[in-house]
Amino acid sequence: MSSEITIRPVEEASDRKAFVDLAFTLNRDDPNWIPPLKTEVHGLIDPRTNPWFGHAEARFFLAERNGEPVGRISAQVDREVLEHVGEGVGQWGMFEAADAEVAAELIARAEDFLRGRRMKVAQGPYSISIWDEPGLLVQGFDHPPTVMMGHNKPIYQQWVEAAGHKGVKELYTYDLDIRSELPPLIQRIVASGERNPRIVIRKVDKSRFDEEAALILGILNDAWSDNWGFIPLSDDEIAYAGKKLKPIVFEDLIRVAEVDGEPVAFMITLPDLNEFTRDLNGRLFPFGWAKLLWRLRNPKVRTMRVPLMGVVKRLQSTRLASQLAFMMIEFTRRDAVAHYGASRSEIGWILDDNVGMRSIAETIESHINKVYRIYEKPL
Repeated sequence: MSSEITIRPVEEASDRKAFVDLAFTLNRDDPNWIPPLKTEVHGLIDPRTNPWFGHAEARFFLAERNGEPVGRISAQVDREVLEHVGEGVGQWGMFEAADAEVAAELIARAEDFLRGRRMKVAQGPYSISIWDEPGLLVQGFDHPPTVMMGHNKPIYQQWVEAAGHKGVKELYTYDLDIRSELPPLIQRIVASGERNPRIVIRKVDKSRFDEEAALILGILNDAWSDNWGFIPLSDDEIAYAGKKLKPIVFEDLIRVAEVDGEPVAFMITLPDLNEFTRDLNGRLFPFGWAKLLWRLRNPKVRTMRVPLMGVVKRLQSTRLASQLAFMMIEFTRRDAVAHYGASRSEIGWILDDNVGMRSIAETIESHINKVYRIYEKPL
């Protein structure tokens, strides 16, 4: 009964622990749920460590029944969202619930928080921003997510929609068997590019990590600036993301495309870290850290993930842009198979209205394997 449920804000360290641990309790019987590293989740929600809080406010809530945690949710107001997405757009996320009654109470509490901040629309889920784990999984429950992608119970869709939230945007990931060469047409386009002296597809130089990261993020901010929901990353957020990603950055998996000596495109590919961390049950200590470091020394993985690709805006929708994308995909595919033993890649997420990227994904004969949905509700 509703009277048995209490919802309170996360305030103490013990509350934060319960907030993080609850996901493990509610998802432990799902074979396709990957336990996140608890240190990463604590870092995500801690204003002392995550520079996102420099331009945003979040409140985290725990639902309890008879004193036991049975649900959680976040509600957040981000000044960058208000500027770049729309005035009055508040967001919510990090949603977990034991049943429909708990879900309804949690979503209502998040909405109340946003109304109290004079927000006009509730949009989500985001855990906790579009650069973390955006969207509710609505298709593709039969296999685990790749690194930095979310996974939730299928019933959550019903509970969110029962609260009056309607889908406004879908994010797709694409699955590609990389053991075989790309289609003959793509091979011809790649070969033509290799013969073109104006084009250079180079690996990143990890010894100049900060410089390379700034270069790539500069292209990203230009390439994605017109995309739905785009929020530019601050310098502090770029440094924070770089610090987290550096251990899983391998030079032959990240490419920069140059035309006439000018960097104009990039593609980031990462080994699926979930394959390395799944058996750690979220714990790096006392032995998990050593296991992870050992596995990263000579990583062999089944799956690669391409989380980010971008071409400067002035070249978008040109044949050259497609050629550069195909070249980066093919060069990375070769090294992923030869050096890491990979057999598949997951590309995305890609917005449902990003015609150019969806066309590239479909032309190389990849197919949608997961769909994540962003919801909105007027407040």
